[in-house]
Amino acid sequence: MTEITHHLPENLIIAYAACRLGHAFSVAVAAHVSLCMECRARLAAHEHAGGAVLEALPKETVSHELKLRTMAELSAPARVGLPPPEHAGIYPGAVMAALKGRPPRWRALGAGIRQCILTEDLEGSLRLLHIPPAQGVPDHGHGGLELTLVLQGSFSDETGRFGAGDIQVATEDMAHSPIAGGGMPCVCLAATDAPLNFRGWLPRMLQPIFRI
Repeated sequence: MTEITHHLPENLIIAYAACRLGHAFSVAVAAHVSLCMECRARLAAHEHAGGAVLEALPKETVSHELKLRTMAELSAPARVGLPPPEHAGIYPGAVMAALKGRPPRWRALGAGIRQCILTEDLEGSLRLLHIPPAQGVPDHGHGGLELTLVLQGSFSDETGRFGAGDIQVATEDMAHSPIAGGGMPCVCLAATDAPLNFRGWLPRMLQPIFRI
């Protein structure tokens, strides 16, 4: 993997450490952190700081019944489940968990671009995108936040070049026309909390069908 040059902003690392991100963004952050030593170290620092804050909080008096229930839970036999999926190929463990350990099921979007929707709910959507070399994604803006993590290949837009391991943070004030790099397909993990705002009439017409 090439050197990672595009990292997570501090507010997203703090929100992830505090478990305040929705599922789609949590998977994208977890996947990037698993690939990026710098962001992993920053996350660990925030987690340690959070633990110190909890230790410093004043003690609360709880009822005898709550103590008994808590001790019973702690004494109960551990539930043994399947181990979490590990990194496989270009897919980090967090992505493999979203895939339920199975290969992506791609669906064609046109112009050789394919997608695999991993999750979709009221908080947002999480999908994999497979973009052929030198192929562009239609010009679009954003109705909310979008995190795009490159897993293979690269793409470039008005803000720069993003290679494997890089993560792009796009907000409502950003519009761009990403183009995949040459040599190999660009495979990305994209998390959004609102539909994209396509500029062209054809992408807008097909948007409800492709759930983008």
